[in-house]
Amino acid sequence: MTYWHEGPLAAFDTETTGVDVERDRIVSAALVVQEAPGMRPRTQRWLVNPGVPVPAAATAVHGLTEDHVARHGRWPAPVMQEIAVGLAEQAGAGRPLVVMNAPFDLTLLDRELRRHRASSLARWFESAPLLVLDPRVLDKHLDRYRKGRRTLTDLCAEYGVVLDGAHDAGADAVAALEVVRALGRRYASRLEHLSPAELHTRQAVWHAAQARGLQAWFSRSGSQEAVDPAWPLRPDLPAAA
Repeated sequence: MTYWHEGPLAAFDTETTGVDVERDRIVSAALVVQEAPGMRPRTQRWLVNPGVPVPAAATAVHGLTEDHVARHGRWPAPVMQEIAVGLAEQAGAGRPLVVMNAPFDLTLLDRELRRHRASSLARWFESAPLLVLDPRVLDKHLDRYRKGRRTLTDLCAEYGVVLDGAHDAGADAVAALEVVRALGRRYASRLEHLSPAELHTRQAVWHAAQARGLQAWFSRSGSQEAVDPAWPLRPDLPAAA
């Protein structure tokens, strides 16, 4: 019997102008498909001219300058359409989609679709649901008392995954996919009886609980920061850019 972590998986990642899903923009994205562990993944990449400045702080993270994306990037509208089509194809094939910190990447994509296509991410999955595997949510649930940060770099170190070229959308997508496979193997006794659809539903519950715990910690610390419990997509805001 082939379990979900041994079968076909896809992964999606973006690099952006910042961390505000309502206002920032995608400057690069990648969709990776791997049919089985150890097989060479297929990677589709997009470089986007967002039509807005790329802050130096963002360039320092992913290395993409405003001049580079202006010269070599494509306009957002057709790119967002192609990305949505690519993700819908994965859903149609029943292939789970790995997205590290899914509420960020998927919400940002949703806002870009609304901005440039007068559309939304949800409309692409009316016939076949998107089944998301978020290594951050899974790891925090399965090893909740481990101390330390849980960035993709941290998870790669924890699960023995080599991350070549961090903050490149393609490299990060491949690494997140491999982390999920390694996580599936490590916690096989707790995960193998769950289908990707069941895992998707449970991750929404787990993420909400994790968000409540973090919000309580912020409150005790006197911080005003708010933590959104929605997963894998944050609800639309009327004031979204």
